Amino acid sequence: MDTFSNRLKAIMAEKNLKQIDVIRLVESAGKESGIKIGKSHMSQYISGKTVPRQDIMSVLAKALEVDEKWLKGELSSAPVGDSEKNISEKIKISEAGGRTMKEFKKSCKLDNVLYDVRGPVVDEANRMIDAGMNILKLNIGNPAPFGFSTPEEVIFDMRQQLTECEGYSDSKGLFAARKAIMQYSQLKNLPNVEISDIYTGNGVSELINLCMQALLDEGDEILIPSPDYPLWTATATLAGGKVVHYICDEESEWYPDLQDMEKKITDRTKAIVIINPNNPTGALYPKEVLEKIVELARRHHLMIFSDEIYDRLVMDDYEHVSIASLAPDLFCVTFSGLSKSHMIAGFRIGWMVLSGNKAIAKDYIEGLNMLSNMRLCSNVPAQSIVQTALGGYQSVKNYIVPGGRIYEQREYVYKALNEIPGISAVKPKAAFYIFPKIDVKKFNITNDEQFAVDFLREKKVLIVQGSGFNWNKPDHFRVVYLPRIEVLEDAMKKLGEFMSSYKQ
Repeated sequence: MDTFSNRLKAIMAEKNLKQIDVIRLVESAGKESGIKIGKSHMSQYISGKTVPRQDIMSVLAKALEVDEKWLKGELSSAPVGDSEKNISEKIKISEAGGRTMKEFKKSCKLDNVLYDVRGPVVDEANRMIDAGMNILKLNIGNPAPFGFSTPEEVIFDMRQQLTECEGYSDSKGLFAARKAIMQYSQLKNLPNVEISDIYTGNGVSELINLCMQALLDEGDEILIPSPDYPLWTATATLAGGKVVHYICDEESEWYPDLQDMEKKITDRTKAIVIINPNNPTGALYPKEVLEKIVELARRHHLMIFSDEIYDRLVMDDYEHVSIASLAPDLFCVTFSGLSKSHMIAGFRIGWMVLSGNKAIAKDYIEGLNMLSNMRLCSNVPAQSIVQTALGGYQSVKNYIVPGGRIYEQREYVYKALNEIPGISAVKPKAAFYIFPKIDVKKFNITNDEQFAVDFLREKKVLIVQGSGFNWNKPDHFRVVYLPRIEVLEDAMKKLGEFMSSYKQ
C-alpha cells in the first residue's frame, strides 16, 4: 500500500499542482475550521517525514478532491485517472548492480526558475561546439574572451597580497575593501552609510540571492523590470516570492513605465528593483525618472534594490545617479562591483551597500547578517584589490569615449542593426548590450527561442532571445557588443543574410 507522501505527490502531479497551489487550496477549503498549512508543512509531507494530523488530512483531501482514506493509504484503488502511473513516473526507479535505486529529482522550487542567458539555446551551442563547430558567442557579458584586459596594477597588487589572503576574512569583507567602497559610496552621495553597512560578495549575483532569501516569504510580491537581468526574477522566485514585472517602455528610451509600476503595487508588495544602467537594454535612467520612482516607493512604503554594476560604463557624457542618493528617508540596497568596469568577471567581486532609513529594516538586516555569516566570507584575494581598483585613474574611461573600443563598437552595432530590414534598436547609453526589436509580422515569428536556435544553427552565432530576460513578447533579442568591430561586422552580415529569407 502506498505511503501518504507518494499519494500526495501523485495527485499533485495529476492535477499539475505545485506546493504553493496546495497551500492555497487548503487555506480556501479550511476557512470555516481555520485550518492552514505552511511551506514547511508541505515540505515535510512531500518528503514523507511527517503525516498530517486527522483534521488537516480531512481538509487536505477535500481541497484535492480525493477520498480521504485513499490519501491516507488505507485504500488500494486510485480515485482519479492515472495516479498510480504518475507515482511511477514521479518516483522512477532503476536497476543498478542488482539493487533497486530511487531516482532523485530536482526540487520543485526550481519549477518556475528561468535563467536562459545560459539556457537551452546555449546547450545547443555547446552541443555544436562539441561537434567541432566554431560559435561566435554574443550571449554573455564576459569581457576577457574579447581581448579586454585587467589593469596591470590590479593584477600586480593581487599577486603581492596572495600570501595574506589565505584565511577567512570578516563575513562582510576586508576592512580596507569596505572602506574603499564606503568612500566610493560617499562620492555617489549615498546617505547614512557606515562601514558596517557594506557587504562584499562573490559577484553581485551572490548578494542578490542573499537579499531575496532574507526578504521574501511565500506570496510576498516584488516589482522587477521587464526586460530584466533574469537572475533577479530567478532568485526572487526561488526564495518563494511572487515576481510582478513592470514594463520598461521602448518608446521612451526603455525607461520604466511608472503608471504600470504603480498599478501593479498591492498590499503584498515589499520592494521595487531597478537595474540602472540597464541590462539588457543599455538604458540609463535620468534623475527625474528616479525621483518619481522614489516618490512611488515612499507613498507605498517600499524598499528599493538598485543594481548598478554598470555605473562606470556610461557614455556620451551622461551622468549616472544612484537612486539611493535621492531617498535618505527610505531603505535602499545598492549593488555594484568590479566585474564589468575592471574586466575581471572571473574574479567574482561585488558588493552591496545599505543606506537611508536603516531603522525600519532592523530585522531584515539581522537576516542579511545571518546569511552572510553562513557563507563565511567572499573570496579574499579578490577583495584585496578593491582598494586599488577604486582608487586613482579609472582605465575603463578609455573604452567609453570616442575612439574607445566599447564606444566605437556600440556605434557600429547600433547602426548595423537598424540597417537590417525588419530590425530596429534604441541606442544604448551605457553597459555593452543592445536589445533590438524584430518585426514579428514580417518574419511570422511566434517563438523567439526558436528564432535564436534557428539563427545559431544556420549562422553559428549565439544570441539570447528576449523571453530569456522575462520579456513577454517574441519580438526582441539581446546582442553583446564586446567583440571587436571586425567580428561584429561578420556577425551583423550573417544576421542580415539570415533575416533576408527567414520565416517561422
